[in-house]
Amino acid sequence: MINQQRLVDHFVDLVKIDSESGNEKAIATELATQLEAMNFTVHRLPVPEDLSNGFNLYARLEGTLPGSTVLSCHMDTVKPGIGIEPVIEGDIITSAGNTILGGDDKSGISAIIEAIRSIQADGKAHKTIEIAFTVFEEGGLRGSKVFDMSYITSPQALVFDSGGQIGKIITQAPGQQSIKVTITGRPAHAGLAPEEGINAMVVASEAITKMKLSRIDHETTANIGIVQGGQATNIVMPEMYIAAEARSLNDDKLAAQTAHMIDTFEAAAKAHGAEITIDSQRAYNAFTLEDSDPLVQSVIETFESIGIEPQTASTGGGSDANVFTAKGLKTVNLSTGMSKVHTTEEFIKISDMVKISDFIYAYLTR
Repeated sequence: MINQQRLVDHFVDLVKIDSESGNEKAIATELATQLEAMNFTVHRLPVPEDLSNGFNLYARLEGTLPGSTVLSCHMDTVKPGIGIEPVIEGDIITSAGNTILGGDDKSGISAIIEAIRSIQADGKAHKTIEIAFTVFEEGGLRGSKVFDMSYITSPQALVFDSGGQIGKIITQAPGQQSIKVTITGRPAHAGLAPEEGINAMVVASEAITKMKLSRIDHETTANIGIVQGGQATNIVMPEMYIAAEARSLNDDKLAAQTAHMIDTFEAAAKAHGAEITIDSQRAYNAFTLEDSDPLVQSVIETFESIGIEPQTASTGGGSDANVFTAKGLKTVNLSTGMSKVHTTEEFIKISDMVKISDFIYAYLTR
């Protein structure tokens, strides 16, 4: 049986540990210690030093019931995530208002650990449990990309890293293409001889004006996210850097949108005599599981067994589920009830944290 107070206390303790992306050493060390105390075999998996001061975390606890499952969350948070002060009012946990809360993704971590603690306290038989906690998920799923998959033996995984109603099962998520553009024009004095220059801003604005952006269709989006350039108002802008992305649930549509964006940038540069370099990289691939898939069905049946209505859904965001799926580990992403993530208005309901903990308990002991 889930211990609500222990769950809340643990969540509060975790969100107080600073762990913005790249600074996961403290949270990873604490979780490794906790899992070892729960009789897990724990492996601290090194990651590149320029990625994080921490480590990816793999842990394993043998079970007596047939089957095994990987349970996964990321340990990092977005900014502003330093000095988080959780505030509890009734059923709601928020931050003090000057930081994010960190429910993304410490609500998932707390639920996993509470479910296992409750199983152990109740003396219940369970499946073999594998834990995969990752660094630097925010901003590119980078921790999961370097996760050492040789430790994992289960054919399936549950990632707990989505918002919305408890019972939401993400079975479809988009792939993302990262597009980084540098436009090099020619400087000139903006007052004395502007016609001698090539304004990189003008090149970029012409391209962006002709570009299909935002919602392309029900499966595809595109966005210009970062624009940097300029030296002074009296200098024709000689260079501009642009970071953009495209996403789609459909690989062909993603390829087409990416090509459209690149072609439009290149055409504008050519028209103005500017130089252009474009770095286009696949950040992660899309994944899709049918509702009839045995993993999806087992999740649906578990939710139903504890009185929660399941709902399969697609999402516009990526998660470690995309990366694990691409590495051959069949994965779905489940909601923990987190709301308004990546903002200082982030909150989570205690009752939702209990519900997802109940699900994990039921799933592992079925």
